[in-house]
Amino acid sequence: MKPLAPFIVKNFDWLIGFVSVLVGIGILIWRRRTARSQKVSQGGIKLFPSLDAKDRRLLIGCMVAVVILAFMTAFFSRNENDDDNIVPSSYLTGRHGARAAYELLQASGYSVQRWEQPLSDLAEHAGADTVVIFAEPNAADVTAEDLKAVRDIVSRGGHILVTGWEGGSLAPLGNIQAPSQFQAACKLSPQGLDSLAGSGEVWMVPEAGWGFDHPIDRVEYNCFGTPAVVQYALGNGQVIWWASSTPLENGSISRADNLNLFLSSLGPREGRTFFWDESLHGETRTEWFYANGPAIWLLRVGLLAIALLVLFSFSRRHGPVRNLPAPVRATPVEFLEALGSLYAEARASATAVELAYERFRRRMGDLCGLKGAKMSAQDLAAALRRRFPQASPELEKDLADCEMAAANDRLPPKSALALVQSLSRHSEMIVAAARARPAYR
Repeated sequence: MKPLAPFIVKNFDWLIGFVSVLVGIGILIWRRRTARSQKVSQGGIKLFPSLDAKDRRLLIGCMVAVVILAFMTAFFSRNENDDDNIVPSSYLTGRHGARAAYELLQASGYSVQRWEQPLSDLAEHAGADTVVIFAEPNAADVTAEDLKAVRDIVSRGGHILVTGWEGGSLAPLGNIQAPSQFQAACKLSPQGLDSLAGSGEVWMVPEAGWGFDHPIDRVEYNCFGTPAVVQYALGNGQVIWWASSTPLENGSISRADNLNLFLSSLGPREGRTFFWDESLHGETRTEWFYANGPAIWLLRVGLLAIALLVLFSFSRRHGPVRNLPAPVRATPVEFLEALGSLYAEARASATAVELAYERFRRRMGDLCGLKGAKMSAQDLAAALRRRFPQASPELEKDLADCEMAAANDRLPPKSALALVQSLSRHSEMIVAAARARPAYR
């Protein structure tokens, strides 16, 4: 698993997108196999046969959207392994990371390992063969127990390399001060007579300075008069401080003789164990930490959403069956309004008059004893006049107008309404007259 971890960390976003696609395809295949026994009328197999077409399209669309979003997030998401991250961690491959220095030590035969447990555990086993690298530890993670552990490591003969402002604060009897310049690369000037001062041309971006009031401190390099590389012995141990981690960072370790300074600060390789501390770099704990990010959370949410959709689609179609509520029938008024709207939309005014006239003609024919007889408007008016002399004087004219209007495709709606209303008045008068006449025995 160890050899695969660097590859997975480096390509994690792409792997998340690939895994998301595989998960989506796997779910589709699983659902297709569960539905293999259910065939459509054409003889094929439908995906999600328990759903209707609309729900099936919705579910498949949501699944495709989740997979696409996961892939896009994996492609565009920003991780912690870029040039904006200024933590000199041995896990990072960005410009400010220290992955190159760590792997260089491994390739050069150094017995080096990352330390991610509490420093007190390391202090218990430290000795003269112990070398610990503290590359700009995070001040928020440094506790009183960590300070004591560093003092114990040095007192037991250990060798420590600390960098930056936070590293100077971590060093026992440290004399850290504010730097004389910020965010500017400085070519260091050698000052000491030790082998460390003979490392060669060194470039650094100082983030802190060092005082001159400790007699035990030996300044090996300075930047415009301010100490940049300092070493001193404390008991049986040794402390080396850099003003920043620039010489061991990925983007600067190959510049000039920065690598020589790094190796000279660590000392001889044989018979020593080197520890690169990662316990004081915030949440940097393992190789898998940088796999965390938006992509993996989107994958988790997407898988949960797909599971809920599948569960909902299955339970919805396999729950208790209930009869649909009876549809509410429209009231007569609503039916008439709907029918009137239909006639108005079709401009069928003549049809409305024809239907009303035909109904009037059949009913009046029944009252006159002429059931089923085909009569013109003139014949019907004459029969009604003989039977009901008290009928309205306008009966003959209205019936003739209705007969003519039934054949007029351009009849205005107002005229059609007036004719239908006149037929209704004549019908009411004649029916009333028929009811008032005595019945023959």
